[in-house]
This record gives sequence, C-alpha cells and structure tokens, in this order.
Amino acid sequence: MLKKFFLFLSFFFISIQSSLAEFETGYADLVEKLLPSVVSIVTTQVVERQSNNVPQFPEGHPFNEMFKDYFGNQIPQRENMTALGSGFLISNEGYIVTNHHVIDKADQIQVVFNDAENEIEAVLVGSDPKTDIAILKIDPKNLNAKALVWGDSNMSRVGDIVLAIGNPLGLGGTVTSGIISSINRDIGGGPYVDFIQTDAPINRGNSGGPLFNLSGEVIGINSMIISQTGGSVGLGFSIPASTAKLIVNDLISFGQAKRGWLGVQIQDLSIEFSESLSFEGTEGAFVASVEPLSPAGKAGILAGDIIVEFDSKNITSYKDLPKVVAETEIGKEVKVKVWRNKKYEEILVLIDELNEDVVAQVDGSEITELDITVAELSDKNIEDLALTNIKAGIIVKSVGPKNTNLLKDDVIIQVSSEKVLNIKDFKEIIKENQLLKRDKILLRVVRSGNEFWLINPFVIE
Repeated sequence: MLKKFFLFLSFFFISIQSSLAEFETGYADLVEKLLPSVVSIVTTQVVERQSNNVPQFPEGHPFNEMFKDYFGNQIPQRENMTALGSGFLISNEGYIVTNHHVIDKADQIQVVFNDAENEIEAVLVGSDPKTDIAILKIDPKNLNAKALVWGDSNMSRVGDIVLAIGNPLGLGGTVTSGIISSINRDIGGGPYVDFIQTDAPINRGNSGGPLFNLSGEVIGINSMIISQTGGSVGLGFSIPASTAKLIVNDLISFGQAKRGWLGVQIQDLSIEFSESLSFEGTEGAFVASVEPLSPAGKAGILAGDIIVEFDSKNITSYKDLPKVVAETEIGKEVKVKVWRNKKYEEILVLIDELNEDVVAQVDGSEITELDITVAELSDKNIEDLALTNIKAGIIVKSVGPKNTNLLKDDVIIQVSSEKVLNIKDFKEIIKENQLLKRDKILLRVVRSGNEFWLINPFVIE
C-alpha cells in the first residue's frame, strides 16, 4: 500500500513538472497554432471635406461675407479615410469577430491573414454597439486557418497568464503576454459588459483581437485601453467570452443582438432604503418603478421590491441586474427572489425580448455616472418649454438622490466646449472625461427659459 502511495506521488510531481516545462522556454508552440487564425482589419470610409482656402479675417470684418459667398459654393473634396483593427476567425464558415468601433461607418472592410499578403473582402453580418461587438464574413474558400474556440471566462482568475494577438499600430501578427489584473471591471462601458482587465500590452489597432488563456482558448475580445498618452500603460480591457459568445451567436443567427427584458426601473439600494424596508445590508436592486405590461408587471413585481436573486444568480448591486436579464434566453421562465413586506418571496417571470428603441423612447436612457435619466429633445419638449433658440440637446427626465445639481426638465446643450446633439454624444463625452480621470464635468443647461453653466461631479460608488 505504501509503495502504491509513493508511486502516486511520483506520478503527481512528474505531471506537474511536465506541465510547467511546457511553457518554460516560452509560448512559441502555442502561438504557432493560434497566429494563423488572427487577422488584421483594414477599413475605408469615404468622407467629403470642404477645401479650406478661405482667408481668415477678424470677426465682423467686411471681407468675411464676400469671401464666404465666393468660396462657399466650392465642390467638396472626397477623401478616403483608412483605419486599422484586429479580429479572429470563429467559424470555418468564414465568420470573423471584431469590435463594433473598428468597422463603424466603414464603406469597405478587408481582412489580412498573418500568412497572406493580399487583402480579402469582408462583409458586415451584424453589429452591436451596446457591447462593441461585430461579425464579419469572408468567402470560406479563402480560409487557410482553423476556427478558434471560446474558453470559459467565468473560470478566469486574477493572476492567470494571458496572451494577446493583434494588429497594434498596423504591425500585424503581434503577440504580447501578461496576466489578468482584475475581473468584472465596470469602466462605464454600458450595462451589459463587465470587462477583464489585463496588463498584456495593448495598443491602438489591437481592438477586436483575441485574449487567450494558456489552453489556446479565447477568453476575451480586446476592446479598449486607459491611457493619458494613447500608448499602452498596462491598463487593457477585454470583453469576456461569456458575454461575447452570446452576442456573436445572435449576430450570426439574426444580424442583431437579442436581449431579455424584465421591465423595471431600478436604482442603487442605499442604507436609508434598507432601513425603511427592514432589510439588512445593501446588496440588491431597488425597484423604482414597473412597466405595467412588461414581464415584471404581468408577474406581479412591484415598485418598492428589492430584487436579491434572479434565475439563481445573486444580485449584489443594481448594476448586476441589467446584464443577467439581458443574457437570459427569451421565453424562459425564471425565478426572481424579492424582499417585500419584511420577508422574501419568489416570483416566476416569463422573460420577453427587449425592444431597446421603444424602451429608450418611453423610459429614457439612464446615465449612472450622474444619477439621471435623460431623453432626446423632441419638438414637443421645445414647444412645451418655450425653447425658441434651442434646436438640439437632451432633456433630464428624472434625477436620483446622488445628483443635487440638476432638475427634471433641465435641458443639457453643451459639455465644456462640446455641443450635445443627442444621448449618444453625451455618453461618449462622459466616457472620454472619465478616461481622463476627471471627477466632474462642466454643463451648459437651460432651465425655465434661463441658460447657465454648472459643475456636476460624477457619482462615486
């Protein structure tokens, strides 16, 4: 018996040593298998520019109008703008994964495999701006590589070694390595993605490329960096495979992402709310309102409920709920555990499909960074609020307890030097300010016919 035990121990240590020895001289064997399946992406966008030959005179100078009349009718010049990114083969049928922002507004998309010199024409199958994922397709006859496989990003741990392959700065077929620095990172990328943070060097052009574990599985899509210089400083962020593969399957099957819909407006569960509802702790999502004809409304979820569990998944923060609901299969009946009347209740809810256009129109768009909900400025808003000189902006529909500066029906028309034309603009400006590590923004606001500026801090969680 003792002999068998020592034989087992010997075998165990030999196995560990052979596993460690596999990478003791580097990752060349692994990279050799993966590199052919990663592509560089080249996009072209045709833009029109007015030639800038108009002489500049001081404001009010009489020559200004004359030169404006003379040069103003010039034929615009058409130019091709080229951008670079990365992607990877996910199907032997020719489907390629990349980022939405890599191919956004592109008129032509081409891919280049690492072992090929010629660019291959690609067509856009579908794109999802909410998660920054897009799917391209090339003729499978052009394939000389094997499709990569998804890994289980939920099994990833801080400290795991990872490899990134992509096309940084146009230098295609570049491999970098590092570790997972953090998981479930919320960096203001929207309610549907919690990023994997890595210190593997990622630069401009890496976007859309894969992040691998040491088994050669894709555990993330490299999407963005945080850097004050624009270069890699060891703060790279990847969309987890657990989120990405659901979106990818939808885009291939339907050309768009399909998300589950619950139909509740939620907010952070503060200590004050918990105490008033005799609930211990602040883990959960407080239901502020329920749309009557939504799945939640039909199932009997009420305003004032605290959702603590959804489909056997713990809801520790109100930010957890949108993601788990969105990833729920449409038509699935799930158990939702709520705190109501000083006790827990379980409610069965039949999940429906989210129509984001309708939801945005009815409920507005939540800006968690400022604790407000906003909507596009409509002609009716302009008429009702007598905004005679305002043609574009966003209107504040509701204000949470963490914002003491803005009021309902405030109209935001500018942030610092940038005009706000719509909600998308506003979100992008906020994102840019947060990436620059700013803790507040300067807003130009119209309130009750009066126009003024105010400083609004970002919400600190």
